[in-house]
Amino acid sequence: MTETGPSMSTALRRGALCSCPQCGEGRLFRKFLKVADSCESCGEELHHHRADDMPAYIVMSIVGHIVVGLVLWAEFTYAPPVWVHWSLWLPLTVVLTLALLQPVKGFIVALQWKLGMHGFGARKAALAPAPVSTS
Repeated sequence: MTETGPSMSTALRRGALCSCPQCGEGRLFRKFLKVADSCESCGEELHHHRADDMPAYIVMSIVGHIVVGLVLWAEFTYAPPVWVHWSLWLPLTVVLTLALLQPVKGFIVALQWKLGMHGFGARKAALAPAPVSTS
């Protein structure tokens, strides 16, 4: 079976940039975290995705490592009062979480698309050339 479409790295980059993994032109999301049913540019169906809670878990891991590391560094280096911790780390946590949710979900949707997971596999099978019979 021959591979059609963009390479894995191109599809993942397009997904992380919140654009269609197939063409890179259309928007991947129609709302903040709601994936569009299909690409407005190339018509690629995107409703098959099953990202579920995976993007949230990945974002929690990334943000947790960053914020906890910074909190520990600040505490052991400067020992600021608790109100300083609250005023620094709570907004940073919220901003990082909101900034990373869409790109991470786009990456996961593009990964599922490229690997042909869930309903995406049926589309790839339909586009694949039929095997040539040698009899």
